[in-house]
Amino acid sequence: MGDPFSVAQRLSKLPPYLFAEIDRMKQEAIRRGMDIINLGIGDPDLPTPPHIVKRMQEASADPRHHQYPSYEGMLSFRQAVADWYDKRFGVALDPETEVLSLIGSKEGIGHLPLAFVDSGDIVLVPDPGYPVYQAGTVLADGIPYFMPLTRERAFLPDLEAIPSEVLKKARILFLNYPNNPTAAVAPRAFFVEAVAFARKHQLILCHDAAYSEMAYDGYLPESILAVEGAKDVAIEYHSLSKTYNMTGWRIGFAVGCRKVLSGLGRIKTNLDSGVFQAVQEAAITALSGPQECIEAMRAVYRERRDTLVDGLSALGFAVEKPKATFYVWISVPKGQTSASFASALLSDVGIVMTPGTGFGQHGEGYIRAALTVDVSRIKEAVERIAASNLTPQ
Repeated sequence: MGDPFSVAQRLSKLPPYLFAEIDRMKQEAIRRGMDIINLGIGDPDLPTPPHIVKRMQEASADPRHHQYPSYEGMLSFRQAVADWYDKRFGVALDPETEVLSLIGSKEGIGHLPLAFVDSGDIVLVPDPGYPVYQAGTVLADGIPYFMPLTRERAFLPDLEAIPSEVLKKARILFLNYPNNPTAAVAPRAFFVEAVAFARKHQLILCHDAAYSEMAYDGYLPESILAVEGAKDVAIEYHSLSKTYNMTGWRIGFAVGCRKVLSGLGRIKTNLDSGVFQAVQEAAITALSGPQECIEAMRAVYRERRDTLVDGLSALGFAVEKPKATFYVWISVPKGQTSASFASALLSDVGIVMTPGTGFGQHGEGYIRAALTVDVSRIKEAVERIAASNLTPQ
């Protein structure tokens, strides 16, 4: 008889969760006495806006919110989502059937393959991409097919290059724009192409739009659901985490195709008990209240972006100024790999950045910086790199 404590084989197919490994390396450097500037994990350092916190404080004291919430989310929350979508994107949603609350969008992304993927089915996953697309697929016994995102194609996948034998077994297509980790944005024409592709090949199209509100210089991302016919095949994931600095609150939502949301909802009724209703009340305040906090957030990240990109460009790094997200996708110097350069940054100058290969093999040659520290620390990071031997030769 084997070891009763050996983990299931599916876990052996998962790479170590990227950010857990980075945190381990960071803690080791701290123990060595280094002053660490952490540009590794995309966790906003800005606080949740006070009016949202105040509503949470009030709602958490209400005994009506101390019992199990509804599985699909309070109708008042789903209505607030529908109203926000209509105002922000011009997309009409039925709050009862086309909006589903999530315990953060990560949860909904990870659980979707359990609803629609059988053993041996294929899921189309961007590479580099958010690791949960792959993880959710593997945990559902599906097979990830990685779609390369390259600079030559503006980090958009070449859908027509996917082999026909792959498409015959494919069930889900994951997309994510504005993109993590590359910070790329997608034009409307690509969304139109993706919807038509999903319809042609009978795919569930899942668009992760967590960074839609983190945009700069007059650019405002669109919803894929604004494409005609998209709701027949597509859902879109959103989160309050980045938009309102609520990463720890764990609330998000999926909207769009009611058949897909119904399947995801059936998984959730068996695996979780919904979002704490006081958090939903706070989220209603976030979505329906004053939105000046978003513009203030954009101004902070825009200054940080400009400081880092301009500073690294002056040192000879190949780096573009992103239109959206709070990430900067940086080419590593010649002679370095993503892992070797990220390791050198940490060990030599105490800066944490994420190796691009942590997001997939096509992330090789890049590192990702998250703009989640004060601008003064970003300036210091640039100064440390300038004073090191890590600049491009």
